[in-house]
Amino acid sequence: MDHFSSGAAGVLVGHPFDTVKVRLQVQNADKPLYRGTFHCFQSIIRQESVFGLYKGIGSPMMGLTFINAIVFGVQGNTMRWLGEDTPRNQFLAGAAAGAIQTVVCCPMELAKTRMQMQGTGVKTGYKKMYKNSFDCLLRIYKQEGLRGVNRGMVTTLVRETPAFGVYFLSYDLLTRSLGCEPDARFLIPKLLFAGGMAGVISWVCNYPVDVIKSRLQADGVGGVNQYSSIADCIRQSVRKEGYMVFTRGLTSTLLRAFPVNAATFATVTLFLMYAQPENRGPKDCEPAPTQTEEQTRPTNL
Repeated sequence: MDHFSSGAAGVLVGHPFDTVKVRLQVQNADKPLYRGTFHCFQSIIRQESVFGLYKGIGSPMMGLTFINAIVFGVQGNTMRWLGEDTPRNQFLAGAAAGAIQTVVCCPMELAKTRMQMQGTGVKTGYKKMYKNSFDCLLRIYKQEGLRGVNRGMVTTLVRETPAFGVYFLSYDLLTRSLGCEPDARFLIPKLLFAGGMAGVISWVCNYPVDVIKSRLQADGVGGVNQYSSIADCIRQSVRKEGYMVFTRGLTSTLLRAFPVNAATFATVTLFLMYAQPENRGPKDCEPAPTQTEEQTRPTNL
C-alpha cells in the first residue's frame, strides 16, 4: 500500500470539511455568514461553487509527504529510544512527533487558512490576493518576514504536542483492547475503528486551541490586525461569543476526523505489519523495532 496515495485520498475527502471548520471558526460574530455546519456547506457551494470547498488544498497536499515522514519517523525512532512499548511511551513518542512536525505544519496551515478565507461569500470574478499557497507564503514573507510566515507557531505547538500524544496513546490502547494481532479476525475493521476513534479523541481534547490558532492565522489579512496576542485573542473571543466559541466548527471537524484518520492509521499499520518478515508481525498492531540492521526500518516512511 502506498502511504502518499492514502494520505492524498484523505486530504481530498477531508478538505471540504476543513474549509467549513475554518470558516465557522473565524467568521465575524457580529455579522455571521453561516448558521452552522450544513448551512456553511450549502452557502459555499451556492456562492463559490463546489471548488470553493477545495480552496487552499495545495498546501496540505504539498506538506503531506513531509509531515507523514516526520510524524511516523520520529514516533518510531522515539519508541526505539524509549525501549519499552507502553501506553506512556506511546504518548511521549507521539508528543515528540507532534512537536517536531510543527515546523512544517504551521506555515502549511497558515497558507491553507488564508486561501480558505479568500473570496468568502463571493462568486467567481473577484480579485484574488493570493494565486496559490506558495504565492501566499511568499507574499506574507515579503510583507512580514519569517515572523509572518510562522504566525500561530506557539498555538500550533501547544495544539500538536498533546494532540499527537493523545492520538498515538488512544490508538495503542484501542488496538490492544480490540486484539489486533496480524492473524486476528476482522483485523481491517478493527484498525479502521481504532484509527478513526483516535482521531476523534485527539481533536476533542485539543479543539479549543485550534480555534485560537485559526483566528490568529486568519488575522492580519490586508494589514489589519484584530488581535495583539494569544491572550488577547482568547479574551476578545470569550467576551464577544462566550465559551461556546471554542466549539465553533467542531461538528465538521469530527465528521472529517473519523474517516480520514481511520484510513491513515489502518494503511500505515497494515503496511508496516506486512512489511515485517513472516511470523514477526508487530504486537498489538504497533510497529515493532527491528532486530537486525539488514531489515528495513518500518517507521521511516
